[in-house]
Amino acid sequence: MEKYKFKIKNLDCANCANELERALQKIEGLENVNISFMTQKLTFECSEENINIVLEKIRKVIKKEEPNVKLEEV
Repeated sequence: MEKYKFKIKNLDCANCANELERALQKIEGLENVNISFMTQKLTFECSEENINIVLEKIRKVIKKEEPNVKLEEV
């Protein structure tokens, strides 16, 4: 398992961060998902060979749950 960090932009509130975190935790292959509203960061662990598939799923969940949120690599 590799640890990944991403910057999350346009996240409006801590409650939104919690809801998005819960939605992301349901994605198969993701572990230790954490969204920090204060630092506007998403961290998670997944296997290196699955990162592209997982990122596609993360983007779909973000688009559905919080359409204005943008994900950027750190």
